[in-house]
Formats: sequence, structure tokens, C-alpha cells
Amino acid sequence: MDELNKAVEAALKGPLAERMLDDQRRQMQEWGISLPPTQAVVFDFGLGQFDKIGEIEHWIANEVKEGYCAKFLFVQDGQTCPMHHHKEKHETFFIVKGSVLMVLDGVERKMEEGDVLAVDQGKAHGFTGVGPALILEVSKPCLLSDNYFDNPDISLGCAAEEQKYLMSHGAESTHSTNRHGDVASGEKARGDSLMGTP
Repeated sequence: MDELNKAVEAALKGPLAERMLDDQRRQMQEWGISLPPTQAVVFDFGLGQFDKIGEIEHWIANEVKEGYCAKFLFVQDGQTCPMHHHKEKHETFFIVKGSVLMVLDGVERKMEEGDVLAVDQGKAHGFTGVGPALILEVSKPCLLSDNYFDNPDISLGCAAEEQKYLMSHGAESTHSTNRHGDVASGEKARGDSLMGTP
């Protein structure tokens, strides 16, 4: 799983990550849920605000050649996976435990245990935990370069790759891409009101 290695490289590390993983382990024990024995990926999306903007991922499979991916996503109460979209990946979310406020294509809905939601390519989405929540994501393969975040400060995905390329070639990016793929010169793309601009 080369993409998992990329994700682990981009993940939060150190005492904060360990504390978050300990909190998650306690929650899983309380719920009586065992997660796969894979490397946990603690994302703060490069913003340094993990308690507000972040998630923990446990990848079950990411089979690019065979065309599928499955992973668990965990958020704490009030923690947000920020607004983003994918050009290639179609995904389906199943709420295993807890509940989230999900925004899909500008529409906010509360999803609770047992709810299912399919997200087509190009549709902006993000979610916030209403209490701790565990989500199963089943999708086309996860490619980090297929993440297009509304917030241009997020250092993960396509915009981050573009920025690295420009910086390595002595140039600075003067634009950002919003959730619809439009280029906004000189101004930051903004997300939905629920997700805000982190």
C-alpha cells in the first residue's frame, strides 16, 4: 500500500498523536470494537489544530489495481474532516458508531449509527463529530493526490503537490482551487459554514 506509506509520512507524530490514539483506543474499548492491526494515520491536515480539524484513519485495504479501498475514520466530538472533493474517487460512508454532521454538496445532514451516504466524484463533502464517531468508508482506491481541499492551507493532496512543485522551481502559487475546481486568483477558497475556514 504505497499510498498508505505516503499517508503515514504526512501524518501527525509525537506526543499529541499518541494522546489522540490513546483516547481513540479507550473509546473503541468502551464501544467493544476492534480496529484492524494496521498503522493508524493521525491527520491534522497540516493546520496544527487537531482537536478541531483532524481525524484518525485505519486503512483496511487500498487496492489500486483491483479498484477498491476500505478504511475506518474516527473523529472526536466537535472534530472536523474539512470540506474537500475527489475527481476520481467515489466513496460510501457508513456510520458504525456515534453521529456526525455531514455536509455534502452544500447540504448539511445529521448522520447516525447505521446511516449510509454515497458521495459521487466532484461532490464537496466534510463532516464533524457530534460526540465521538466511527465511520466506515468504502470507495474506489484512495490516492492522496486526488484530495482537493477548500482550504488552500491544507498541506495534503493535489494543491499541496502543486505548491511543492512550484516552490521547488522557484515560484509561488498565486491561486487556489475551490471545491468546484474553479481557480480563485489572490484569494482563499472558502468552505461551507459548518466547516468554516480552519
